[in-house]
Amino acid sequence: MRRSGYLAFALLQLSVAPAFAEPVPETGTDWLKTMSIAAHQTDYSGVFVFQSGGRVEMSRITHVSDKDGEHERLEGLGGTGRELIRNNDQVWLYTEGRKIKIEKRQQVKRTFPALLPEQLSILKDNYRVRQEEDTEIAGYQAHTIVFQPRDSLRYTRVMWADIDSGLLLKAAVLDDRGYAIEQYAFMQLDIDGEIDRKWIALDKATVTEHSKQTQSPPAAVEPLAESSGWQVDALPPGFKKMFEVRRQLREKQEPVIQLVFTDGLAGISVFIEKTGKIDYNHAGLSGEGATHVYTRNSGDHLVTVVGEVPPMTVIQVGDSVRYAGH
Repeated sequence: MRRSGYLAFALLQLSVAPAFAEPVPETGTDWLKTMSIAAHQTDYSGVFVFQSGGRVEMSRITHVSDKDGEHERLEGLGGTGRELIRNNDQVWLYTEGRKIKIEKRQQVKRTFPALLPEQLSILKDNYRVRQEEDTEIAGYQAHTIVFQPRDSLRYTRVMWADIDSGLLLKAAVLDDRGYAIEQYAFMQLDIDGEIDRKWIALDKATVTEHSKQTQSPPAAVEPLAESSGWQVDALPPGFKKMFEVRRQLREKQEPVIQLVFTDGLAGISVFIEKTGKIDYNHAGLSGEGATHVYTRNSGDHLVTVVGEVPPMTVIQVGDSVRYAGH
């Protein structure tokens, strides 16, 4: 599998930034809870920019919460012609004049501003949570929350949230020099304003029928009740295994093992695939923005590590992967 293929499966999260302020006792994580609720329950429409390395993408997002649940529309700007529409856990992709139903929402990376940590309980073990001065973003006053790592094996992260609604307005990842290497930010935003809702009403029968003609079967995922026998000996402190699965990918004859770890903010995925007697000589490091990919051969297997962490971290993890048996 190409390295870019692993990026599609890695369960990575985003946030970020500098930190020079007094520690905040409970308010940092309390604000994260407020931000998480706001991302799902607030009506908003706006344009945001995503910057990663030298890549810049602009998108328009519209979000509505009503008695029928959550509805979201994500439109790529700049001539991409791609559009995602979500009604609760059902997602449709519009591209090149086609409508494709995506069977599982998990196959679509969570969209900004719902890029929030889910493991709040372990955050303080790995990051110093600080608060900086309020600022203005897209015309709204925002709280600034900083997550300063306790070691050099992860990135500093900063989040800016609307003071009134709690909606995430900006998120950034900083390197060890304090430069933003990846960030999301609203350029224009309207919270609780008048929103055109015509796009919510979809002809589901038509979409489903069309998707049968245009979409390949999704990759099979089998949760493992017992460990596959593969283990990582040099995880950074604070990273915990969330799950382990076996994936049957379309372009692979042999299933791929995936182990997913998180420290509450950053995520690391380890993929192990059997290569047989062929030495693919795929060892190496690549990356863009905050995400890095490291691969190496381990006997007749190929180990690939994808993480939203510094390069030395994915190398450390990848070099420590070994088969320990059952």
